[in-house]
Amino acid sequence: MTIAIVDYGMGNLRSVQKGFEHAGVAGVVVTAEAAEVASADGIVLPGVGAFRDAAAHLKDAGLRDVILERIAGGAPFLGICLGMQLLADVGLEDGEWEGLGVLGGTCERLPGGVKVPHIGWNTVAYPRDNELFSGIPEDTAFYFVHSYHLRPADPDCVIGVASHGVAFAAAVARADVYAVQFHPEKSSSAGLALLGNFGAIVARRRG
Repeated sequence: MTIAIVDYGMGNLRSVQKGFEHAGVAGVVVTAEAAEVASADGIVLPGVGAFRDAAAHLKDAGLRDVILERIAGGAPFLGICLGMQLLADVGLEDGEWEGLGVLGGTCERLPGGVKVPHIGWNTVAYPRDNELFSGIPEDTAFYFVHSYHLRPADPDCVIGVASHGVAFAAAVARADVYAVQFHPEKSSSAGLALLGNFGAIVARRRG
Protein backbone atom coordinates (compact mmCIF):
# COMPACT_ATOMS: atom_id res chain seq x y z
CA MET A 1 0.00 0.00 0.00
CA THR A 2 1.26 3.47 -0.87
CA ILE A 3 -0.10 6.81 0.32
CA ALA A 4 1.29 9.84 -1.51
CA ILE A 5 1.63 13.14 0.37
CA VAL A 6 1.59 15.68 -2.45
CA ASP A 7 4.54 18.08 -2.36
CA TYR A 8 3.49 21.25 -4.15
CA GLY A 9 5.66 23.65 -2.22
CA MET A 10 3.05 24.46 0.43
CA GLY A 11 3.28 23.07 3.91
CA ASN A 12 4.76 20.94 6.60
CA LEU A 13 5.01 17.74 4.60
CA ARG A 14 7.50 15.89 6.75
CA SER A 15 5.46 16.42 9.93
CA VAL A 16 2.42 14.92 8.20
CA GLN A 17 4.51 11.96 7.05
CA LYS A 18 5.85 11.49 10.60
CA GLY A 19 2.29 11.67 11.93
CA PHE A 20 1.31 8.74 9.73
CA GLU A 21 4.42 6.84 10.82
CA HIS A 22 3.59 7.41 14.51
CA ALA A 23 0.05 6.21 13.77
CA GLY A 24 1.51 2.96 12.43
CA VAL A 25 0.67 3.59 8.78
CA ALA A 26 3.39 2.25 6.47
CA GLY A 27 4.09 3.12 2.84
CA VAL A 28 3.63 6.89 3.15
CA VAL A 29 5.82 8.90 0.78
CA VAL A 30 6.26 12.62 0.08
CA THR A 31 6.37 13.25 -3.65
CA ALA A 32 6.14 16.03 -6.22
CA GLU A 33 5.99 13.51 -9.09
CA ALA A 34 2.65 13.24 -10.88
CA ALA A 35 3.42 9.64 -11.83
CA GLU A 36 3.87 8.64 -8.18
CA VAL A 37 0.60 10.31 -7.24
CA ALA A 38 -1.11 8.52 -10.13
CA SER A 39 0.02 5.11 -8.89
CA ALA A 40 -0.62 5.64 -5.17
CA ASP A 41 -3.45 3.86 -3.37
CA GLY A 42 -4.30 6.99 -1.37
CA ILE A 43 -3.56 10.71 -1.67
CA VAL A 44 -2.97 13.34 1.01
CA LEU A 45 -2.99 17.05 0.15
CA PRO A 46 -1.73 19.10 3.11
CA GLY A 47 -0.80 22.75 3.00
CA VAL A 48 -0.37 26.10 4.63
CA GLY A 49 -0.38 29.40 2.78
CA ALA A 50 -2.33 31.25 0.12
CA PHE A 51 -5.12 29.63 -1.90
CA ARG A 52 -4.03 31.37 -5.11
CA ASP A 53 -0.41 30.22 -4.88
CA ALA A 54 -1.39 26.67 -3.97
CA ALA A 55 -3.84 26.34 -6.88
CA ALA A 56 -1.23 27.74 -9.28
CA HIS A 57 1.50 25.39 -8.06
CA LEU A 58 -0.76 22.34 -8.42
CA LYS A 59 -1.63 23.31 -11.97
CA ASP A 60 1.91 24.26 -13.04
CA ALA A 61 3.37 21.03 -11.65
CA GLY A 62 0.84 18.86 -13.48
CA LEU A 63 -0.54 17.67 -10.15
CA ARG A 64 -4.02 19.16 -10.40
CA ASP A 65 -5.13 16.89 -13.24
CA VAL A 66 -3.70 13.71 -11.75
CA ILE A 67 -5.30 14.40 -8.37
CA LEU A 68 -8.69 14.94 -10.00
CA GLU A 69 -8.27 11.79 -12.09
CA ARG A 70 -7.39 9.69 -9.04
CA ILE A 71 -10.33 11.09 -7.06
CA ALA A 72 -12.65 10.32 -9.97
CA GLY A 73 -11.20 6.81 -10.01
CA GLY A 74 -12.10 6.25 -6.36
CA ALA A 75 -8.71 6.61 -4.68
CA PRO A 76 -9.18 7.75 -1.06
CA PHE A 77 -8.15 11.38 -0.62
CA LEU A 78 -7.42 13.37 2.54
CA GLY A 79 -7.13 17.16 2.44
CA ILE A 80 -5.56 18.93 5.43
CA CYS A 81 -6.09 22.65 6.18
CA LEU A 82 -5.37 24.42 2.86
CA GLY A 83 -5.78 21.01 1.23
CA MET A 84 -9.40 21.03 2.41
CA GLN A 85 -10.04 24.61 1.26
CA LEU A 86 -8.79 23.79 -2.25
CA LEU A 87 -11.75 21.40 -2.71
CA ALA A 88 -13.93 24.49 -3.25
CA ASP A 89 -14.89 25.83 -6.66
CA VAL A 90 -13.53 29.25 -5.76
CA GLY A 91 -11.19 30.73 -3.15
CA LEU A 92 -11.99 34.29 -2.09
CA GLU A 93 -8.58 35.34 -0.81
CA ASP A 94 -7.37 38.61 -2.37
CA GLY A 95 -9.57 38.04 -5.40
CA GLU A 96 -11.30 34.98 -6.84
CA TRP A 97 -9.23 31.90 -7.64
CA GLU A 98 -10.23 28.58 -9.14
CA GLY A 99 -10.08 25.62 -6.78
CA LEU A 100 -10.23 21.90 -7.52
CA GLY A 101 -14.04 21.98 -7.53
CA VAL A 102 -14.35 18.55 -5.92
CA LEU A 103 -16.88 19.56 -3.26
CA GLY A 104 -17.98 22.85 -4.79
CA GLY A 105 -18.77 25.94 -2.77
CA THR A 106 -16.39 28.67 -1.71
CA CYS A 107 -13.39 29.21 0.54
CA GLU A 108 -14.19 32.30 2.60
CA ARG A 109 -12.46 34.38 5.28
CA LEU A 110 -13.56 33.90 8.87
CA PRO A 111 -15.94 36.69 9.92
CA GLY A 112 -14.94 40.00 11.44
CA GLY A 113 -15.09 40.44 15.18
CA VAL A 114 -12.94 37.41 16.01
CA LYS A 115 -9.20 36.98 16.16
CA VAL A 116 -7.82 35.94 12.78
CA PRO A 117 -5.97 33.74 12.15
CA HIS A 118 -7.78 31.26 14.35
CA ILE A 119 -4.97 29.47 16.20
CA GLY A 120 -5.39 26.87 18.91
CA TRP A 121 -7.39 23.92 20.15
CA ASN A 122 -11.11 23.69 19.40
CA THR A 123 -13.59 20.92 19.97
CA VAL A 124 -15.28 19.30 16.98
CA ALA A 125 -18.89 18.11 16.97
CA TYR A 126 -20.05 15.35 14.62
CA PRO A 127 -23.33 16.11 12.81
CA ARG A 128 -23.15 12.64 11.26
CA ASP A 129 -21.13 9.49 11.77
CA ASN A 130 -18.11 8.82 9.58
CA GLU A 131 -15.32 6.25 9.66
CA LEU A 132 -12.69 9.01 9.60
CA PHE A 133 -13.56 9.73 13.27
CA SER A 134 -13.91 6.07 14.27
CA GLY A 135 -12.94 5.62 17.92
CA ILE A 136 -12.50 9.39 18.47
CA PRO A 137 -15.17 10.75 20.84
CA GLU A 138 -17.34 13.67 19.80
CA ASP A 139 -16.18 17.05 21.17
CA THR A 140 -12.54 16.00 21.04
CA ALA A 141 -10.24 19.01 20.59
CA PHE A 142 -8.03 19.37 17.52
CA TYR A 143 -5.42 22.00 16.66
CA PHE A 144 -6.39 24.72 14.14
CA VAL A 145 -4.34 27.38 12.33
CA HIS A 146 -6.36 29.18 9.63
CA SER A 147 -7.93 32.42 8.46
CA TYR A 148 -10.27 30.92 5.84
CA HIS A 149 -12.77 28.09 5.83
CA LEU A 150 -14.57 25.92 3.28
CA ARG A 151 -18.27 26.55 2.79
CA PRO A 152 -19.20 23.46 0.75
CA ALA A 153 -22.03 23.55 -1.77
CA ASP A 154 -23.66 20.52 -0.11
CA PRO A 155 -23.96 20.89 3.68
CA ASP A 156 -24.65 17.16 3.95
CA CYS A 157 -20.96 16.46 3.32
CA VAL A 158 -20.02 18.13 6.63
CA ILE A 159 -18.97 15.49 9.20
CA GLY A 160 -17.30 17.82 11.74
CA VAL A 161 -18.22 21.30 12.97
CA ALA A 162 -16.21 23.76 15.06
CA SER A 163 -16.87 27.37 16.05
CA HIS A 164 -14.79 30.54 15.98
CA GLY A 165 -17.13 33.51 15.72
CA VAL A 166 -19.25 31.33 13.46
CA ALA A 167 -19.84 27.61 13.13
CA PHE A 168 -17.76 26.28 10.25
CA ALA A 169 -16.97 22.98 8.57
CA ALA A 170 -14.08 21.38 10.43
CA ALA A 171 -14.29 18.14 8.45
CA VAL A 172 -16.05 16.97 5.30
CA ALA A 173 -16.52 13.68 3.49
CA ARG A 174 -18.15 12.52 0.29
CA ALA A 175 -17.57 9.06 -1.12
CA ASP A 176 -13.80 8.50 -0.71
CA VAL A 177 -12.93 12.20 -0.38
CA TYR A 178 -12.17 13.33 3.17
CA ALA A 179 -10.79 16.62 4.46
CA VAL A 180 -10.16 18.39 7.76
CA GLN A 181 -9.56 22.06 8.50
CA PHE A 182 -7.44 21.28 11.56
CA HIS A 183 -3.96 19.75 11.63
CA PRO A 184 -4.16 16.11 12.74
CA GLU A 185 -0.35 15.89 12.75
CA LYS A 186 -0.35 18.56 15.50
CA SER A 187 -3.38 17.24 17.38
CA SER A 188 -1.78 14.71 19.73
CA SER A 189 -3.24 11.22 20.07
CA ALA A 190 -6.62 12.14 18.54
CA GLY A 191 -4.95 13.45 15.41
CA LEU A 192 -2.80 10.35 15.09
CA ALA A 193 -5.94 8.21 15.49
CA LEU A 194 -7.54 10.09 12.60
CA LEU A 195 -4.48 9.55 10.39
CA GLY A 196 -4.59 5.89 11.35
CA ASN A 197 -8.26 5.75 10.37
CA PHE A 198 -7.45 7.20 6.95
CA GLY A 199 -4.69 4.62 6.54
CA ALA A 200 -7.22 1.89 7.36
CA ILE A 201 -9.68 3.33 4.82
CA VAL A 202 -6.99 3.20 2.11
CA ALA A 203 -6.09 -0.37 3.05
CA ARG A 204 -9.74 -1.49 2.90
CA ARG A 205 -10.36 0.15 -0.46
CA ARG A 206 -7.21 -1.45 -1.81
CA GLY A 207 -8.54 -4.82 -0.70
